[in-house]
Amino acid sequence: MGLTELTMEIPAGHESNVFGQLDRYAKKIERSLHVTLVARGEQLKIMGEAAAAERAKTVLTQLTKLSQTGAAIEEQKVDYAISLVMEEGEDALLELEKDLICHTLQGKPIKPKTKGQKDYVDAIRKNMIVFGLGPAGTGKTYLAMAMAITAFQRNEVSRIILTRPAIEAGEKLGFLPGDLQSKIDPYLRPLYDALYQIMGAESFLKNSEKGLIEVAPLAYMRGRTLDNAFIILDEAQNTTPAQMKMFLTRIGFGSKVVVTGDATQKDLPAGQISGLDVASRVVADLEGIRICQLTSRDVVRHPLVQKIVKAYEEYEEKKARKTRGFRAGREKKQDTSYKKKETKRRT
Repeated sequence: MGLTELTMEIPAGHESNVFGQLDRYAKKIERSLHVTLVARGEQLKIMGEAAAAERAKTVLTQLTKLSQTGAAIEEQKVDYAISLVMEEGEDALLELEKDLICHTLQGKPIKPKTKGQKDYVDAIRKNMIVFGLGPAGTGKTYLAMAMAITAFQRNEVSRIILTRPAIEAGEKLGFLPGDLQSKIDPYLRPLYDALYQIMGAESFLKNSEKGLIEVAPLAYMRGRTLDNAFIILDEAQNTTPAQMKMFLTRIGFGSKVVVTGDATQKDLPAGQISGLDVASRVVADLEGIRICQLTSRDVVRHPLVQKIVKAYEEYEEKKARKTRGFRAGREKKQDTSYKKKETKRRT
């Protein structure tokens, strides 16, 4: 395909935001889309094969529009704009910027950063129970926490309950030093960290003392009915089927529930079925319940983390295909053996 040259305008004052420090974003676009960018004042020339040049122009147009809204352009947004244009979904970038959940204590806006994350947030808004499944770094827990705190601050719910299975990685609490609280705190620390970042330690402690915010192991949910609460069950891949059933049947009127988990990071004993795997199949078709599957494309950590997650996804899929093939072969062999025995018996 022949080379082409396109021109566009980057308005004055937006060049550094769009191109990045030391033209870092511009160089990334050049490498990723195989084009050459030449800036002269507000004019920008894009040179390369026709399709690549059009994609680069689309990415730069979206980043410019984003900059004109006052948004600070980060490397993750550039990476995502490039991936979107490869799928012809470039308009999603501006839609994501409009979806503000809340601000952190430092004033940083919390928004979904990918289409998968936006679908997840919208599902939480519209459904009573949402399962957020996917690898680490996809924002499953953090976005759910932001939604819970926002609902609490708007008086949509009267309290927040955050819970996790308390036994992970084969460790038994009884053998750990300290009182019960000091034993369970390490398992709940990621939840505390998110709470402190979004609402501040002082506000959290004040509401915690009043019983309006509760962070507790999953075992503490037994025997309770949880009305008018926003409940988050984190690390749900480490629940047993009995624990998951117990949890889901605790939900009362006016409550909203988010269950998060990563099926590839189970810490259950060998041979133990995950309650998350069972529940996501059993309740998938029930009205008011939505299952959101986030993928490596929704990872918003370092780009290398995204590649690592993608590599593991491919490995798990390859292993699953091999297992399915082995089972099919074994069943076929057993069926053939049975037919031979039947034929021999009849003769």
